[in-house]
Amino acid sequence: MKFLRNSFVLAVAIIGLLFVNVQAQSFSAGNGDFTQLEQKVYKKILITPDYEVFDNIKFEVEGNTVTLYGKVFSLGLKDRVENRVKRVDGVENVINKIEYLPPSNFDNRIRRQLVREFARGGSIYRYLQGPQPSVRLIVENGAVSLEGVVANRGDYNL
Repeated sequence: MKFLRNSFVLAVAIIGLLFVNVQAQSFSAGNGDFTQLEQKVYKKILITPDYEVFDNIKFEVEGNTVTLYGKVFSLGLKDRVENRVKRVDGVENVINKIEYLPPSNFDNRIRRQLVREFARGGSIYRYLQGPQPSVRLIVENGAVSLEGVVANRGDYNL
């Protein structure tokens, strides 16, 4: 158990170094000027009821076509998000490239351990709280990826 914990801490530290200033959702507008269509799509994704900390969805808007990317743990979420985005005014076509994370008891144990470790970390736990956490925990075949944003360099280092 101690080996798994130490391996987890090391993996999180290494992965964390790769994700400086990563945005929780990606927009096609790089300068912060988001179109109304992008804002509507972003909101529709965020208010999907079962979109949670173990799911990460990104999108791109080109004209009236929205391309969805990411990885989701929750069954059926891929189709629910696609259907919600299709109903946004101005969206004519949705290309769904969202992948399901493979079911695995091993990955589920890692997910539980991740949440426990964040809870013990004190100040960084706030990034997992609330209906729309700013940090997403993606666990796939034993590999952990942290997606999202934190407020400062100290939290990033934690």
